[in-house]
Amino acid sequence: MSDENTNDSAPATGGADTPPDHLSVHPRSPHFDAEVLRRGVGIRFKGRVRTDIEEYSISEGWVRVQAGKTVDRKGQPLTLKLSGEVEAWFEDLGENPPVAKKG
Repeated sequence: MSDENTNDSAPATGGADTPPDHLSVHPRSPHFDAEVLRRGVGIRFKGRVRTDIEEYSISEGWVRVQAGKTVDRKGQPLTLKLSGEVEAWFEDLGENPPVAKKG
């Protein structure tokens, strides 16, 4: 996935060793990338590592998390958008991987 953001507030992400600025776990999303997800992406939101993130945007500073077991009329989970500092890294790079964060 190459989410080319022409916005000046885009994070300084160092290339192939850092996850994209915007990523979703839902195949219908334009920000879905199976290869990136296969590598495993770690997310730290507001200083805490989270494993329940459905979608994130580093440059815009938000994450989406599922709102319990509630689903919409199409069977898709309802999500909440939470704002705050977001950091992402590839889990397959071991200890101290390069972290993508808003610069």
